[in-house]
Amino acid sequence: MMWTMVIQLAMVFTHAAATTPSIEDVLARTETSVQRFWNQLSSVNCTETVRQEKLGEAGKVQYSHDSIFDYLILMDLQGEEISVEESRILQKEAGKSSNLPLLLTTGFSTLQLVFHPFYQASFEFKLLGDETVDGIRLLKIEFHHIHGMRSTSAVRLRGQNYPLDLEGTAWIDPDTGIVHKITATLEAPMEDLNLRSLRTDVTYAPQKFTTDNTAQWLPIEASIDVETTRQHWRNTHKFTNYRRFSVQTDTKVSK
Repeated sequence: MMWTMVIQLAMVFTHAAATTPSIEDVLARTETSVQRFWNQLSSVNCTETVRQEKLGEAGKVQYSHDSIFDYLILMDLQGEEISVEESRILQKEAGKSSNLPLLLTTGFSTLQLVFHPFYQASFEFKLLGDETVDGIRLLKIEFHHIHGMRSTSAVRLRGQNYPLDLEGTAWIDPDTGIVHKITATLEAPMEDLNLRSLRTDVTYAPQKFTTDNTAQWLPIEASIDVETTRQHWRNTHKFTNYRRFSVQTDTKVSK
């Protein structure tokens, strides 16, 4: 009886180890998935709803402004050069005019590009384990930007860009490498820019297209919360009504 029990336990542990991929396998699958995401996002346009909020004490909203855009993003990568072009055509806006400063945020829906081969060497990754989200088993991957390396994000102040050192967590399907959601914060406050904190949360979901009855994982919401010593803002971007159009992109990463 004891011998049988030991064999059964050994079989259970062996099976568990076999179903947990290595960090290298997860990154390889995610890299492929993110390259596919790159091409898919560049072949669709959508409706983007943006809410800009100025927050006061205890996070109370002092002022908000809503805008609706016809939105598309085109990304191109050739060797060491990357270009991202966003087009926003205003459809509607609401909110009384105010002298309160508002935050402008762009491109955060593409945060999962930290796993793209163009950026992956700029980050350190760690496998945190798994978590069940909406009945789906996902792996949690922690990432930290290596200071001085190429960054996916920047803050623009007085006409100059300052790269951001971000750290965060991504929830990834271990079989497909698809990123379901990703969060990121500053690794440390940027005192020289008076930037105390920045947090972004991006959620992705499958979007179906009636033309060929296929589904693509695309951003549905991105929220950005930024705080300085005197100001606090929160922007929320929501993406709906995806439509496909014809475009051809070419990605070449120099080794």
